[in-house]
Amino acid sequence: QAQLVESGGGLVQAGGSLRLSCAASGRTFSSYAMGWFRQAPGKEREFVASINWRGDNTYYTNSVKGRFAISRDNAKNTVYLQMNILKPEDTAVYYCAAQRPPYSDYRGAQAYGYWGQGTQVTVSS
Repeated sequence: QAQLVESGGGLVQAGGSLRLSCAASGRTFSSYAMGWFRQAPGKEREFVASINWRGDNTYYTNSVKGRFAISRDNAKNTVYLQMNILKPEDTAVYYCAAQRPPYSDYRGAQAYGYWGQGTQVTVSS
């Protein structure tokens, strides 16, 4: 069973950058697909990015393509989300999630069985 802890959120001006980290416990991290989701006030949780267990396939929602990059370090049990050219509409609580094999859906929240507590990202205009 994985426990996930996010860090790296904060307040940044539009156009700035942040890097989120998600540290996972357990010895099976390298077998999990990992994802980042976000939820803004009054909105549903939405998919942001995900990465397969080897780190050689990544997936993004259209609104962050070219600005965000997901990566992982299996030796450190950590997944990252580098966020550049941040916009006010990126403001949300960002959640890290883990999906055990078989990997049914890299973009759907229902496919992920483990979640972190979330980290707030606020982008000011």
